[in-house]
Amino acid sequence: MTTVQSLTLEVPDPAAAESFYAALGVGKYVDVRAAQTPTTGFRGYTLSLVVSQPNIVDAFVAAAVENGAAVVKPAKKSLWGYGGVVQAPDGALWKIATSSKKNTGPAVREFDDLVLLLGVADVKASKQFYVDHGLEVAKSFGRKYVEFAGASTKVKLALYGRRALAKDAGVTEDGTGSHRIVIGSDAGAFTDPDGFAWESARV
Repeated sequence: MTTVQSLTLEVPDPAAAESFYAALGVGKYVDVRAAQTPTTGFRGYTLSLVVSQPNIVDAFVAAAVENGAAVVKPAKKSLWGYGGVVQAPDGALWKIATSSKKNTGPAVREFDDLVLLLGVADVKASKQFYVDHGLEVAKSFGRKYVEFAGASTKVKLALYGRRALAKDAGVTEDGTGSHRIVIGSDAGAFTDPDGFAWESARV
């Protein structure tokens, strides 16, 4: 079974990005490398930290802002739980959320899953593309949302419609140029139908 083993963000200032992600507590899962490829607007993906309770959402948002992130959507309650969106200094969008609406313990800055959510033109077609490349579907809701089985690294991959994902993140769907992210796995190098690049993960 193919799984996501690494995520590499292409950033203009690798040292600053490494410092930010170390402070956020995700440096173990997110690599960075220098890139100046043109990119504008929405890059077609979000990264999500799934946590266990609201005060942990607030703790992660506070840590991100203290280290240079901008708040895109302030954390608040919703029908599905509690969460907010921040934009890292390198431009990546991070959603921090929980399905819980109540705190049952201290705000320990730990997360349960890191989810790479790709905004795609055709969820059904992209789902089939990834199944053909060895990924295993864990959850599927027709043409709206697909989540693939994750590895022990805590990194999961999911698909959502591009417009819906942009709306969820609090930005417009307009964007051109590089996605500025490369996904590492044991399935080799390829590019998906929406232009997301995959490479062989470093052992």
